[in-house]
Amino acid sequence: MVEARVERRLAAILAADVAGYSRLMGTDEEGTLRQLKAHRKELVDPKITEHRGHIVKTTGDGMLVEFVSVVDAVRCAVDIQRGMVERNVEVPADKRIEFRVGINVGDIISDDNDIYGDGVNVAARLEALADPGGIMVSRTVHDQVRDKLSFGFEDMGEQTVKNIARPIGVHRVQISELAAPAVTKSGVVTSSSRPSIAVLPFVNMSGDPEQEYFADGVVEEIITALSHMRWLAVIARNSSFTYKGRNVDVKQVGRELGVRYVLEGSVRKSGNRLRITGQLIDASTGAHLWADRFDGEIKDIFELQDQITASVVSTIAPKLEQAEIERARRKPTENLDAYDYFLRGMASLHQMTKESSDEALRLFHRSIELDSEFASAYGMAAWCFVFRKANGWMGDRAQEIAEAARLARRAVDLGTDDAVALSGGGYALVFVVHDIDGGAAYIDRALTLNPNLTWALHSSGWTKAFVGEPDAGIAQLTHAMSLSPLDPFSFRAQSGIAFAHFLAGRYDEASLWAEKALRQRSNFLPALRDLAAANALAGRLPEARKAMAHLRELDPTMRVSTVKNWVPFRRPDDLAKLEEGLRKAGLPE
Repeated sequence: MVEARVERRLAAILAADVAGYSRLMGTDEEGTLRQLKAHRKELVDPKITEHRGHIVKTTGDGMLVEFVSVVDAVRCAVDIQRGMVERNVEVPADKRIEFRVGINVGDIISDDNDIYGDGVNVAARLEALADPGGIMVSRTVHDQVRDKLSFGFEDMGEQTVKNIARPIGVHRVQISELAAPAVTKSGVVTSSSRPSIAVLPFVNMSGDPEQEYFADGVVEEIITALSHMRWLAVIARNSSFTYKGRNVDVKQVGRELGVRYVLEGSVRKSGNRLRITGQLIDASTGAHLWADRFDGEIKDIFELQDQITASVVSTIAPKLEQAEIERARRKPTENLDAYDYFLRGMASLHQMTKESSDEALRLFHRSIELDSEFASAYGMAAWCFVFRKANGWMGDRAQEIAEAARLARRAVDLGTDDAVALSGGGYALVFVVHDIDGGAAYIDRALTLNPNLTWALHSSGWTKAFVGEPDAGIAQLTHAMSLSPLDPFSFRAQSGIAFAHFLAGRYDEASLWAEKALRQRSNFLPALRDLAAANALAGRLPEARKAMAHLRELDPTMRVSTVKNWVPFRRPDDLAKLEEGLRKAGLPE
Protein backbone atom coordinates (compact mmCIF):
# COMPACT_ATOMS: atom_id res chain seq x y z
CA MET A 1 0.00 0.00 0.00
CA VAL A 2 1.45 3.35 -1.06
CA GLU A 3 1.31 6.01 1.63
CA ALA A 4 -0.29 9.33 0.66
CA ARG A 5 2.33 11.94 -0.08
CA VAL A 6 2.55 14.55 2.70
CA GLU A 7 2.28 18.09 1.34
CA ARG A 8 5.06 20.27 2.67
CA ARG A 9 5.89 23.85 1.89
CA LEU A 10 7.85 26.81 3.23
CA ALA A 11 5.68 29.56 4.71
CA ALA A 12 5.67 32.51 7.08
CA ILE A 13 3.37 31.80 10.01
CA LEU A 14 1.72 34.42 12.21
CA ALA A 15 0.17 33.29 15.49
CA ALA A 16 -1.89 35.74 17.54
CA ASP A 17 -4.08 35.73 20.62
CA VAL A 18 -5.69 38.21 23.01
CA ALA A 19 -3.68 39.00 26.14
CA GLY A 20 -5.69 38.40 29.31
CA TYR A 21 -8.66 37.01 27.39
CA SER A 22 -10.01 34.95 30.31
CA ARG A 23 -9.96 37.98 32.59
CA LEU A 24 -11.73 40.12 30.01
CA MET A 25 -14.40 37.47 29.46
CA GLY A 26 -14.88 37.05 33.19
CA THR A 27 -15.44 40.78 33.61
CA ASP A 28 -17.69 41.40 30.58
CA GLU A 29 -18.32 38.42 28.34
CA GLU A 30 -20.72 40.05 25.87
CA GLY A 31 -18.77 43.30 25.64
CA THR A 32 -15.48 41.48 25.06
CA LEU A 33 -16.95 39.34 22.27
CA ARG A 34 -18.51 42.41 20.68
CA GLN A 35 -15.21 44.28 20.78
CA LEU A 36 -13.25 41.34 19.40
CA LYS A 37 -15.65 40.86 16.48
CA ALA A 38 -15.47 44.56 15.65
CA HIS A 39 -11.66 44.54 15.69
CA ARG A 40 -11.60 41.47 13.46
CA LYS A 41 -14.10 42.87 10.97
CA GLU A 42 -12.81 46.44 10.79
CA LEU A 43 -9.05 46.01 11.20
CA VAL A 44 -7.53 42.55 11.53
CA ASP A 45 -9.14 40.64 8.64
CA PRO A 46 -8.81 43.51 6.13
CA LYS A 47 -5.12 43.91 6.99
CA ILE A 48 -4.51 40.18 6.52
CA THR A 49 -6.20 40.35 3.10
CA GLU A 50 -4.24 43.50 2.19
CA HIS A 51 -0.95 41.76 2.95
CA ARG A 52 -1.90 38.57 1.06
CA GLY A 53 -2.34 36.41 4.12
CA HIS A 54 -4.62 33.40 4.54
CA ILE A 55 -6.40 32.71 7.84
CA VAL A 56 -5.88 28.98 8.45
CA LYS A 57 -7.98 28.78 11.61
CA THR A 58 -9.33 30.75 14.55
CA THR A 59 -9.60 29.48 18.12
CA GLY A 60 -11.78 31.76 20.20
CA ASP A 61 -9.35 34.56 20.99
CA GLY A 62 -6.56 33.29 18.71
CA MET A 63 -5.75 32.79 15.07
CA LEU A 64 -3.20 31.17 12.81
CA VAL A 65 -2.36 32.95 9.54
CA GLU A 66 -0.16 31.83 6.66
CA PHE A 67 1.78 34.22 4.39
CA VAL A 68 3.79 33.52 1.26
CA SER A 69 6.12 36.45 2.09
CA VAL A 70 7.73 36.91 5.50
CA VAL A 71 7.98 40.66 4.78
CA ASP A 72 4.21 40.75 4.29
CA ALA A 73 3.71 38.87 7.56
CA VAL A 74 5.75 41.38 9.58
CA ARG A 75 4.17 44.39 7.87
CA CYS A 76 0.72 42.97 8.53
CA ALA A 77 1.50 42.42 12.22
CA VAL A 78 2.85 45.94 12.62
CA ASP A 79 -0.17 47.48 10.87
CA ILE A 80 -2.54 45.53 13.11
CA GLN A 81 -0.75 46.52 16.30
CA ARG A 82 -0.55 50.16 15.22
CA GLY A 83 -4.25 50.09 14.42
CA MET A 84 -5.05 48.58 17.81
CA VAL A 85 -3.16 51.35 19.59
CA GLU A 86 -5.38 53.92 17.87
CA ARG A 87 -8.57 51.94 18.49
CA ASN A 88 -7.73 51.62 22.19
CA VAL A 89 -7.03 55.30 22.84
CA GLU A 90 -10.40 55.96 24.49
CA VAL A 91 -10.74 52.51 26.08
CA PRO A 92 -9.86 52.11 29.79
CA ALA A 93 -6.65 50.11 30.26
CA ASP A 94 -8.41 47.25 32.05
CA LYS A 95 -10.91 46.79 29.20
CA ARG A 96 -8.58 46.95 26.21
CA ILE A 97 -8.21 44.07 23.80
CA GLU A 98 -4.51 43.76 23.03
CA PHE A 99 -3.06 41.12 20.73
CA ARG A 100 0.18 39.24 21.24
CA VAL A 101 1.82 38.20 17.98
CA GLY A 102 4.54 35.69 17.11
CA ILE A 103 5.98 35.20 13.62
CA ASN A 104 8.16 32.38 12.32
CA VAL A 105 9.19 31.12 8.92
CA GLY A 106 9.73 27.43 8.29
CA ASP A 107 8.63 24.15 6.77
CA ILE A 108 4.98 23.25 7.40
CA ILE A 109 2.70 20.30 6.70
CA SER A 110 -0.74 20.94 5.22
CA ASP A 111 -3.56 18.50 5.98
CA ASP A 112 -7.36 18.84 6.07
CA ASN A 113 -7.31 22.65 5.82
CA ASP A 114 -4.93 22.89 8.76
CA ILE A 115 -1.17 23.28 9.06
CA TYR A 116 1.30 21.56 11.37
CA GLY A 117 5.00 21.28 12.08
CA ASP A 118 7.81 23.03 13.89
CA GLY A 119 7.26 26.18 11.83
CA VAL A 120 3.81 26.50 13.40
CA ASN A 121 4.86 25.45 16.90
CA VAL A 122 7.66 28.02 17.08
CA ALA A 123 5.28 30.81 15.99
CA ALA A 124 2.91 29.82 18.80
CA ARG A 125 5.73 29.89 21.36
CA LEU A 126 6.88 33.31 20.14
CA GLU A 127 3.34 34.60 20.56
CA ALA A 128 3.39 33.45 24.19
CA LEU A 129 6.62 35.41 24.78
CA ALA A 130 5.21 38.66 23.34
CA ASP A 131 4.04 41.54 25.53
CA PRO A 132 0.42 42.71 25.16
CA GLY A 133 0.44 44.81 21.98
CA GLY A 134 3.84 43.42 21.04
CA ILE A 135 5.41 41.32 18.28
CA MET A 136 8.08 38.65 18.65
CA VAL A 137 9.82 37.11 15.64
CA SER A 138 12.28 34.27 15.25
CA ARG A 139 15.88 34.94 14.33
CA THR A 140 15.18 33.46 10.89
CA VAL A 141 12.46 36.05 10.32
CA HIS A 142 14.70 38.85 11.60
CA ASP A 143 17.54 37.87 9.28
CA GLN A 144 15.24 37.85 6.25
CA VAL A 145 13.51 41.19 6.87
CA ARG A 146 15.99 43.40 8.71
CA ASP A 147 17.30 45.07 5.53
CA LYS A 148 13.87 45.30 3.92
CA LEU A 149 11.88 47.03 6.67
CA SER A 150 12.47 50.18 8.67
CA PHE A 151 11.41 48.80 12.03
CA GLY A 152 14.00 48.30 14.72
CA PHE A 153 14.53 44.91 16.38
CA GLU A 154 15.71 44.15 19.90
CA ASP A 155 17.73 40.94 20.20
CA MET A 156 16.24 38.98 23.11
CA GLY A 157 18.82 36.21 22.86
CA GLU A 158 18.05 32.51 22.79
CA GLN A 159 14.94 31.36 24.66
CA THR A 160 14.07 27.86 25.82
CA VAL A 161 10.36 27.23 25.31
CA LYS A 162 7.93 24.43 25.97
CA ASN A 163 7.94 21.41 23.61
CA ILE A 164 10.70 22.82 21.38
CA ALA A 165 13.88 20.78 21.74
CA ARG A 166 16.34 23.51 20.85
CA PRO A 167 16.55 27.12 22.10
CA ILE A 168 15.17 29.62 19.59
CA GLY A 169 16.64 33.01 18.76
CA VAL A 170 14.07 35.72 19.50
CA HIS A 171 13.79 39.36 18.41
CA ARG A 172 11.23 41.94 19.55
CA VAL A 173 9.91 44.36 16.92
CA GLN A 174 10.60 47.93 18.04
CA ILE A 175 8.40 50.66 16.67
CA SER A 176 7.28 53.68 18.69
CA GLU A 177 3.62 52.74 19.08
CA LEU A 178 4.57 49.29 20.32
CA ALA A 179 6.84 50.57 23.08
CA ALA A 180 4.49 49.08 25.64
CA PRO A 181 5.92 48.32 29.06
CA ALA A 182 6.76 44.73 29.83
CA VAL A 183 5.42 43.13 32.99
CA THR A 184 7.61 40.69 34.85
CA LYS A 185 6.30 37.64 36.66
CA SER A 186 6.47 39.59 39.91
CA GLY A 187 4.26 42.28 38.45
CA VAL A 188 6.98 44.93 38.20
CA VAL A 189 6.41 47.28 35.28
CA THR A 190 9.46 48.07 33.21
CA SER A 191 10.10 49.52 29.77
CA SER A 192 13.72 48.33 29.66
CA SER A 193 16.40 46.75 31.79
CA ARG A 194 17.21 50.17 33.25
CA PRO A 195 15.34 51.64 36.22
CA SER A 196 12.74 54.10 34.95
CA ILE A 197 10.97 57.07 36.50
CA ALA A 198 8.29 59.64 35.74
CA VAL A 199 8.18 62.96 37.60
CA LEU A 200 4.57 64.16 37.79
CA PRO A 201 3.70 67.88 37.89
CA PHE A 202 4.07 69.17 41.43
CA VAL A 203 1.01 70.77 43.02
CA ASN A 204 1.20 74.56 43.34
CA MET A 205 0.40 75.21 47.00
CA SER A 206 1.11 78.95 46.86
CA GLY A 207 -2.54 79.94 46.57
CA ASP A 208 -1.65 82.04 43.52
CA PRO A 209 -2.39 80.59 40.06
CA GLU A 210 0.20 82.98 38.66
CA GLN A 211 2.87 80.87 40.37
CA GLU A 212 1.94 77.78 38.35
CA TYR A 213 4.85 78.34 35.95
CA PHE A 214 7.25 78.31 38.91
CA ALA A 215 6.05 74.93 40.20
CA ASP A 216 6.27 73.54 36.66
CA GLY A 217 9.77 74.91 36.29
CA VAL A 218 10.92 73.21 39.49
CA VAL A 219 9.72 69.88 38.11
CA GLU A 220 11.34 70.47 34.75
CA GLU A 221 14.70 71.12 36.40
CA ILE A 222 14.39 67.92 38.46
CA ILE A 223 13.57 65.94 35.29
CA THR A 224 16.61 67.46 33.57
CA ALA A 225 18.88 66.60 36.49
CA LEU A 226 17.63 63.02 36.68
CA SER A 227 17.91 62.54 32.94
CA HIS A 228 21.69 63.02 33.10
CA MET A 229 21.90 59.62 34.81
CA ARG A 230 22.76 57.24 31.97
CA TRP A 231 21.55 54.18 33.87
CA LEU A 232 18.12 55.75 34.50
CA ALA A 233 15.32 56.02 31.89
CA VAL A 234 13.46 59.28 32.55
CA ILE A 235 10.09 60.02 30.98
CA ALA A 236 10.11 63.39 29.24
CA ARG A 237 8.36 66.41 30.67
CA ASN A 238 5.80 66.59 27.87
CA SER A 239 4.43 63.13 28.68
CA SER A 240 4.45 63.37 32.46
CA PHE A 241 2.70 66.75 32.27
CA THR A 242 -0.32 65.20 30.54
CA TYR A 243 -1.34 64.23 34.09
CA LYS A 244 -1.34 67.85 35.29
CA GLY A 245 -4.47 68.77 37.22
CA ARG A 246 -5.74 65.18 37.34
CA ASN A 247 -6.25 62.87 40.27
CA VAL A 248 -4.29 59.84 39.13
CA ASP A 249 -3.63 56.33 40.33
CA VAL A 250 0.15 55.92 40.51
CA LYS A 251 -0.13 52.28 39.46
CA GLN A 252 -2.01 53.37 36.33
CA VAL A 253 0.66 55.98 35.60
CA GLY A 254 3.26 53.24 35.89
CA ARG A 255 1.38 51.05 33.42
CA GLU A 256 0.70 53.84 30.92
CA LEU A 257 4.23 55.26 30.92
CA GLY A 258 6.06 51.96 31.52
CA VAL A 259 8.00 53.11 34.59
CA ARG A 260 9.03 51.50 37.86
CA TYR A 261 9.02 54.68 39.93
CA VAL A 262 6.90 57.84 40.15
CA LEU A 263 7.96 61.05 41.89
CA GLU A 264 5.23 63.47 42.96
CA GLY A 265 5.17 66.46 45.28
CA SER A 266 4.21 70.08 45.85
CA VAL A 267 5.73 73.56 45.81
CA ARG A 268 4.82 76.41 48.14
CA LYS A 269 6.30 79.85 47.45
CA SER A 270 5.57 82.62 49.94
CA GLY A 271 7.55 85.81 49.67
CA ASN A 272 11.19 84.76 49.69
CA ARG A 273 10.48 81.43 51.36
CA LEU A 274 10.15 78.17 49.47
CA ARG A 275 8.99 74.72 50.54
CA ILE A 276 9.21 71.69 48.25
CA THR A 277 7.86 68.30 49.25
CA GLY A 278 8.48 65.10 47.35
CA GLN A 279 7.61 61.45 47.59
CA LEU A 280 8.96 58.54 45.57
CA ILE A 281 6.54 55.69 44.90
CA ASP A 282 7.00 52.16 43.59
CA ALA A 283 4.57 52.13 40.65
CA SER A 284 4.01 48.39 40.75
CA THR A 285 2.91 48.23 44.40
CA GLY A 286 1.98 51.82 45.29
CA ALA A 287 4.40 51.66 48.23
CA HIS A 288 6.11 54.88 49.33
CA LEU A 289 9.89 54.43 49.14
CA TRP A 290 10.90 57.87 50.32
CA ALA A 291 9.28 61.16 51.33
CA ASP A 292 10.80 64.43 52.53
CA ARG A 293 10.31 68.17 52.84
CA PHE A 294 12.84 70.78 51.74
CA ASP A 295 12.71 74.35 53.11
CA GLY A 296 14.76 77.34 52.14
CA GLU A 297 14.81 80.77 50.59
CA ILE A 298 14.27 81.45 46.89
CA LYS A 299 18.02 81.92 46.52
CA ASP A 300 18.43 78.29 47.61
CA ILE A 301 16.21 76.87 44.83
CA PHE A 302 19.00 75.12 42.91
CA GLU A 303 20.35 73.57 46.10
CA LEU A 304 16.85 72.33 47.02
CA GLN A 305 16.39 70.80 43.56
CA ASP A 306 19.78 69.09 43.90
CA GLN A 307 18.79 67.68 47.30
CA ILE A 308 15.61 66.18 45.83
CA THR A 309 17.51 64.70 42.88
CA ALA A 310 20.18 63.20 45.13
CA SER A 311 17.53 61.73 47.45
CA VAL A 312 15.70 60.08 44.55
CA VAL A 313 18.88 58.73 43.02
CA SER A 314 20.25 57.37 46.28
CA THR A 315 16.94 55.60 46.92
CA ILE A 316 16.83 53.98 43.47
CA ALA A 317 20.52 53.12 43.34
CA PRO A 318 22.19 53.36 46.76
CA LYS A 319 25.59 52.37 45.36
CA LEU A 320 25.68 55.09 42.72
CA GLU A 321 28.93 56.99 42.80
CA GLN A 322 28.56 60.46 44.28
CA ALA A 323 30.60 61.80 41.38
CA GLU A 324 27.76 60.99 38.98
CA ILE A 325 25.32 62.95 41.12
CA GLU A 326 27.74 65.86 41.16
CA ARG A 327 28.03 65.79 37.37
CA ALA A 328 24.25 66.08 37.08
CA ARG A 329 24.11 69.24 39.18
CA ARG A 330 23.84 72.42 37.18
CA LYS A 331 23.27 75.97 38.29
CA PRO A 332 22.11 77.63 35.06
CA THR A 333 22.38 81.19 36.36
CA GLU A 334 23.22 83.13 39.52
CA ASN A 335 20.50 85.66 38.71
CA LEU A 336 17.17 84.42 40.09
CA ASP A 337 15.17 87.05 38.23
CA ALA A 338 16.69 85.82 34.96
CA TYR A 339 15.80 82.27 35.95
CA ASP A 340 12.23 83.33 36.73
CA TYR A 341 11.80 84.83 33.24
CA PHE A 342 13.33 81.68 31.74
CA LEU A 343 10.72 79.53 33.51
CA ARG A 344 7.95 81.83 32.26
CA GLY A 345 9.34 81.53 28.73
CA MET A 346 9.34 77.74 28.90
CA ALA A 347 5.74 77.75 30.13
CA SER A 348 4.72 79.94 27.17
CA LEU A 349 6.65 77.84 24.66
CA HIS A 350 4.81 74.68 25.70
CA GLN A 351 1.48 76.27 24.68
CA MET A 352 2.49 75.76 21.02
CA THR A 353 0.77 78.77 19.43
CA LYS A 354 2.21 81.67 17.44
CA GLU A 355 1.25 84.11 20.17
CA SER A 356 2.76 81.97 22.92
CA SER A 357 5.98 81.49 20.94
CA ASP A 358 6.22 85.27 20.47
CA GLU A 359 5.72 85.71 24.21
CA ALA A 360 8.30 83.02 24.96
CA LEU A 361 10.86 84.78 22.78
CA ARG A 362 10.18 88.07 24.60
CA LEU A 363 10.62 86.38 27.98
CA PHE A 364 13.85 84.65 26.95
CA HIS A 365 15.21 88.00 25.74
CA ARG A 366 14.31 89.54 29.09
CA SER A 367 16.11 86.68 30.84
CA ILE A 368 19.19 87.34 28.70
CA GLU A 369 19.05 91.06 29.52
CA LEU A 370 19.30 90.16 33.21
CA ASP A 371 22.08 87.60 32.69
CA SER A 372 24.02 88.02 29.46
CA GLU A 373 25.73 84.62 29.97
CA PHE A 374 22.59 82.48 30.54
CA ALA A 375 23.27 79.79 27.91
CA SER A 376 19.93 77.94 28.21
CA ALA A 377 18.00 81.17 27.61
CA TYR A 378 19.98 81.80 24.41
CA GLY A 379 19.37 78.22 23.30
CA MET A 380 15.62 78.31 23.83
CA ALA A 381 15.36 81.77 22.25
CA ALA A 382 17.10 80.35 19.17
CA TRP A 383 14.73 77.38 19.20
CA CYS A 384 11.76 79.77 19.03
CA PHE A 385 12.85 80.54 15.46
CA VAL A 386 12.82 76.81 14.66
CA PHE A 387 9.19 76.70 15.74
CA ARG A 388 8.40 79.86 13.76
CA LYS A 389 9.93 78.49 10.57
CA ALA A 390 8.35 75.01 10.89
CA ASN A 391 4.90 76.56 11.26
CA GLY A 392 5.27 79.26 8.57
CA TRP A 393 5.22 82.16 11.06
CA MET A 394 8.34 84.00 9.90
CA GLY A 395 7.97 87.63 8.91
CA ASP A 396 11.22 89.21 7.71
CA ARG A 397 12.96 85.95 6.79
CA ALA A 398 16.50 87.33 6.37
CA GLN A 399 16.33 89.27 9.64
CA GLU A 400 14.97 86.30 11.59
CA ILE A 401 17.62 83.92 10.20
CA ALA A 402 20.33 86.37 11.24
CA GLU A 403 18.86 86.70 14.73
CA ALA A 404 18.51 82.92 15.08
CA ALA A 405 22.16 82.53 14.07
CA ARG A 406 23.29 85.14 16.61
CA LEU A 407 21.35 83.53 19.47
CA ALA A 408 22.36 80.00 18.51
CA ARG A 409 26.08 80.74 18.28
CA ARG A 410 25.98 82.56 21.60
CA ALA A 411 24.16 79.57 23.16
CA VAL A 412 26.71 76.99 22.02
CA ASP A 413 29.67 79.23 22.90
CA LEU A 414 28.42 79.76 26.45
CA GLY A 415 26.85 76.34 27.01
CA THR A 416 29.63 73.90 26.24
CA ASP A 417 28.30 71.64 29.04
CA ASP A 418 24.64 72.64 28.83
CA ALA A 419 22.57 70.11 26.85
CA VAL A 420 19.56 72.46 26.59
CA ALA A 421 21.67 75.28 25.14
CA LEU A 422 23.53 72.95 22.77
CA SER A 423 20.43 71.20 21.44
CA GLY A 424 18.40 74.40 21.02
CA GLY A 425 21.22 76.35 19.46
CA GLY A 426 22.48 73.40 17.43
CA TYR A 427 19.17 72.67 15.77
CA ALA A 428 18.55 76.36 15.04
CA LEU A 429 21.86 76.32 13.18
CA VAL A 430 20.81 73.21 11.24
CA PHE A 431 17.21 74.05 10.40
CA VAL A 432 17.07 77.85 10.30
CA VAL A 433 20.63 78.85 9.36
CA HIS A 434 21.38 75.71 7.24
CA ASP A 435 24.73 75.14 8.96
CA ILE A 436 24.19 71.38 8.97
CA ASP A 437 27.61 70.13 10.00
CA GLY A 438 28.19 72.73 12.69
CA GLY A 439 24.73 72.31 14.22
CA ALA A 440 24.87 68.51 14.09
CA ALA A 441 28.08 68.48 16.14
CA TYR A 442 26.45 70.54 18.89
CA ILE A 443 23.40 68.25 18.96
CA ASP A 444 25.66 65.22 19.28
CA ARG A 445 27.44 66.94 22.16
CA ALA A 446 24.06 67.58 23.85
CA LEU A 447 23.18 63.89 23.65
CA THR A 448 26.57 62.93 25.06
CA LEU A 449 25.80 65.14 28.05
CA ASN A 450 22.15 64.07 28.38
CA PRO A 451 21.12 60.97 26.39
CA ASN A 452 17.53 61.22 27.72
CA LEU A 453 16.84 64.75 26.42
CA THR A 454 13.93 64.28 24.02
CA TRP A 455 14.32 67.74 22.45
CA ALA A 456 17.85 66.74 21.46
CA LEU A 457 16.70 63.33 20.19
CA HIS A 458 14.04 65.02 18.03
CA SER A 459 16.63 67.40 16.63
CA SER A 460 19.12 64.59 16.07
CA GLY A 461 16.53 62.49 14.24
CA TRP A 462 15.62 65.27 11.82
CA THR A 463 19.28 66.17 11.32
CA LYS A 464 20.20 62.56 10.50
CA ALA A 465 17.57 62.65 7.75
CA PHE A 466 18.87 65.98 6.41
CA VAL A 467 22.40 64.57 6.07
CA GLY A 468 21.22 61.44 4.24
CA GLU A 469 20.92 58.92 7.10
CA PRO A 470 17.13 58.35 7.23
CA ASP A 471 17.19 55.05 9.13
CA ALA A 472 19.46 56.49 11.80
CA GLY A 473 17.01 59.38 12.05
CA ILE A 474 14.07 57.00 12.51
CA ALA A 475 15.95 55.25 15.31
CA GLN A 476 16.54 58.52 17.18
CA LEU A 477 12.93 59.69 16.76
CA THR A 478 11.55 56.32 17.80
CA HIS A 479 13.70 56.42 20.92
CA ALA A 480 12.41 59.92 21.69
CA MET A 481 8.83 58.71 21.43
CA SER A 482 9.53 55.79 23.75
CA LEU A 483 10.84 58.25 26.36
CA SER A 484 7.78 60.46 25.91
CA PRO A 485 4.84 58.21 24.93
CA LEU A 486 2.15 60.83 25.70
CA ASP A 487 4.03 63.85 24.34
CA PRO A 488 1.82 66.60 22.82
CA PHE A 489 4.88 67.41 20.67
CA SER A 490 4.97 63.86 19.26
CA PHE A 491 3.69 65.20 15.93
CA ARG A 492 7.20 66.56 15.44
CA ALA A 493 8.74 63.09 15.84
CA GLN A 494 6.02 61.46 13.71
CA SER A 495 6.56 64.02 10.96
CA GLY A 496 10.31 63.43 11.13
CA ILE A 497 9.78 59.69 10.71
CA ALA A 498 7.54 60.40 7.71
CA PHE A 499 10.25 62.60 6.20
CA ALA A 500 12.92 59.94 6.74
CA HIS A 501 10.76 57.24 5.13
CA PHE A 502 10.17 59.58 2.18
CA LEU A 503 13.90 60.08 1.65
CA ALA A 504 14.40 56.31 1.83
CA GLY A 505 11.81 55.84 -0.92
CA ARG A 506 9.24 54.19 1.37
CA TYR A 507 6.32 56.33 0.26
CA ASP A 508 3.53 54.24 1.82
CA GLU A 509 5.11 54.42 5.25
CA ALA A 510 5.88 58.12 4.78
CA SER A 511 2.20 58.79 4.08
CA LEU A 512 1.06 56.80 7.12
CA TRP A 513 3.37 58.66 9.48
CA ALA A 514 2.53 62.06 8.00
CA GLU A 515 -1.17 61.33 8.45
CA LYS A 516 -0.48 60.33 12.05
CA ALA A 517 1.29 63.66 12.69
CA LEU A 518 -1.56 65.60 11.07
CA ARG A 519 -4.14 63.89 13.25
CA GLN A 520 -2.40 65.50 16.20
CA ARG A 521 -1.61 68.86 14.54
CA SER A 522 -3.60 69.33 11.35
CA ASN A 523 -1.74 72.46 10.18
CA PHE A 524 1.85 71.26 10.63
CA LEU A 525 3.47 72.30 7.36
CA PRO A 526 6.32 69.72 7.18
CA ALA A 527 3.82 66.86 7.57
CA LEU A 528 1.54 68.30 4.87
CA ARG A 529 4.53 68.81 2.58
CA ASP A 530 5.70 65.22 2.97
CA LEU A 531 2.20 63.77 2.70
CA ALA A 532 1.69 65.57 -0.62
CA ALA A 533 5.09 64.54 -2.00
CA ALA A 534 4.89 60.90 -0.82
CA ASN A 535 1.41 60.38 -2.24
CA ALA A 536 2.45 61.96 -5.53
CA LEU A 537 5.49 59.73 -5.99
CA ALA A 538 3.42 56.69 -4.97
CA GLY A 539 0.96 57.51 -7.78
CA ARG A 540 -1.89 58.62 -5.47
CA LEU A 541 -2.45 61.95 -7.16
CA PRO A 542 -5.93 62.78 -5.75
CA GLU A 543 -4.60 62.38 -2.19
CA ALA A 544 -1.46 64.33 -3.09
CA ARG A 545 -3.43 67.24 -4.51
CA LYS A 546 -5.73 67.31 -1.49
CA ALA A 547 -2.75 67.66 0.85
CA MET A 548 -1.20 70.26 -1.46
CA ALA A 549 -4.39 72.34 -1.43
CA HIS A 550 -4.29 72.43 2.36
CA LEU A 551 -0.59 73.30 2.30
CA ARG A 552 -1.06 76.18 -0.13
CA GLU A 553 -4.02 77.47 1.87
CA LEU A 554 -1.72 77.77 4.89
CA ASP A 555 1.30 79.08 2.97
CA PRO A 556 0.37 80.58 -0.44
CA THR A 557 3.96 81.80 -0.97
CA MET A 558 5.52 78.35 -1.17
CA ARG A 559 6.96 77.33 -4.55
CA VAL A 560 9.10 74.51 -5.89
CA SER A 561 11.90 77.04 -6.25
CA THR A 562 11.74 77.87 -2.53
CA VAL A 563 11.86 74.29 -1.21
CA LYS A 564 15.65 74.56 -0.78
CA ASN A 565 15.00 77.39 1.68
CA TRP A 566 12.73 75.13 3.72
CA VAL A 567 14.92 72.06 4.04
CA PRO A 568 18.72 71.97 4.61
CA PHE A 569 19.63 68.96 2.47
CA ARG A 570 23.20 67.74 2.26
CA ARG A 571 22.53 65.49 -0.78
CA PRO A 572 21.28 67.19 -3.97
CA ASP A 573 19.36 64.03 -4.92
CA ASP A 574 17.21 64.34 -1.79
CA LEU A 575 16.26 67.90 -2.69
CA ALA A 576 15.48 66.83 -6.25
CA LYS A 577 13.24 64.02 -5.00
CA LEU A 578 11.23 66.34 -2.76
CA GLU A 579 10.91 68.94 -5.51
CA GLU A 580 9.71 66.26 -7.93
CA GLY A 581 7.08 65.00 -5.49
CA LEU A 582 5.77 68.49 -4.73
CA ARG A 583 5.75 69.39 -8.41
CA LYS A 584 3.65 66.31 -9.21
CA ALA A 585 1.34 67.17 -6.30
CA GLY A 586 0.62 70.54 -7.92
CA LEU A 587 3.01 73.03 -6.31
CA PRO A 588 3.79 75.87 -8.76
CA GLU A 589 7.34 76.46 -9.90
